[in-house]
Amino acid sequence: MIVMQARAAQMGVALIHDVPVLEAQPDLRHTLKQRHMTMIALGGVIGAGLFVGSRVVIQSAGPAASISFLLTGLLVILVMRMLGELATAMPTIGSFYEYARIALGDMAGFLTGWMYWYFWVIVVALEAIAGADLIRFWLPEVPQWLLALTLMLALTVSNLFSVRSYGEFEFWFASIKVAAIVVFLVLGGLFVAGMWFTPGPGLANLTGHGGFAPNGILPVLTGAVAATGFYFGAEIVTIAAAEADEPARAVAKATNSVISRVLLFYVGSIVLVVAIIPWNSATIVTPYVSALSAMKIPAAAQIMNAIILTAVLSALNSGLYASSRMLFALTRNGHAPALLARVSGNGVPVAATLAGSGFGFVAVFMSYVSPDTVFAFLVNSYGTVALFVYLLVAFSQLRLRRRLEAENPERLVVRMWLFPWLTYVAIAGMLAILAAMAFIPDQQLPL
Repeated sequence: MIVMQARAAQMGVALIHDVPVLEAQPDLRHTLKQRHMTMIALGGVIGAGLFVGSRVVIQSAGPAASISFLLTGLLVILVMRMLGELATAMPTIGSFYEYARIALGDMAGFLTGWMYWYFWVIVVALEAIAGADLIRFWLPEVPQWLLALTLMLALTVSNLFSVRSYGEFEFWFASIKVAAIVVFLVLGGLFVAGMWFTPGPGLANLTGHGGFAPNGILPVLTGAVAATGFYFGAEIVTIAAAEADEPARAVAKATNSVISRVLLFYVGSIVLVVAIIPWNSATIVTPYVSALSAMKIPAAAQIMNAIILTAVLSALNSGLYASSRMLFALTRNGHAPALLARVSGNGVPVAATLAGSGFGFVAVFMSYVSPDTVFAFLVNSYGTVALFVYLLVAFSQLRLRRRLEAENPERLVVRMWLFPWLTYVAIAGMLAILAAMAFIPDQQLPL
């Protein structure tokens, strides 16, 4: 405990009314810049789920899949606003794990931290496997396990080097993803509007194959459940705040950038996809590749494969970072073994990083030895875990906002809109999703 307190003092942690605040210090730990933080937030939102997983929602809900993503997107925006409020007021190592612990007690903090760690180490394994499959598009003769191992080793090493390495990797990964979405929105918009080199379909596909919601309202709601996991990741910016040179300013700007772009990137691109490609077409299995092909974009499959690989590497990179920082935070209150609190000379929690990548290796191994039992359970459960984490964030914000207003109102630089009513709306929305999962056969086991 003495050693941990000394470490906390080194990192600039001050306890003000039992709220730990990490002030930025001019040392190697606080090396994430504003440009890193904005792209970490945006990159966390735009993942492989958008490019690949969205087909599941489209095939189920039809063009109304855009409503599924809109509903879930609005919910995520509310959660991000809550986190933006707390992270600017209390930029601390562990972010919402610490907020849950302070607001709801040690058990809530313990559950939040470990569920979040679990989510990201599963993502690490999934993305390593997905990345290996994407690379085999160009190198079919190389074994999948070797490529997955190589990707995990490469990004583990980069995360061990320094926090700036993570920031730079994520900056460029996210930049590519954001640029790809913007280009797709522009080109797709021109095509649908009939301003492209070849005639576009207009808006006929939105209603021409059984209507806007061909299978009724239920798939739209179940699609919102599936879309929840696709948005998860934007909250990493509030964890990274503890290692930013200007925590409050960086988080405020980064969370606002997510709020203003998340609906455009997700909902806008989904609307264009279902406008360009009929929702019941066999080609919707690869939605963005098929949309580019319909626009007669040369080498559409090659281009999209490279973009999706970038999204996968970004998620893998973020998974290693987020899991290591959360595990490190758990050690501060005795919620994880103290040996995981060891930090290298350049400010990287080496043991915590290796623990996350180690579990990722085990999960990859399970995908080969027990694909239908152990690995299937891991894959099916991690999205549900993410939803419980967001629910605990909302309850924490509800309590801490009132406490901050009473004790430290000057810290409330970013405020949750229409507090407490929109917080209640977000909580009700997440509880409704969890309740809906109980009636969806595919979601009952994960729940």
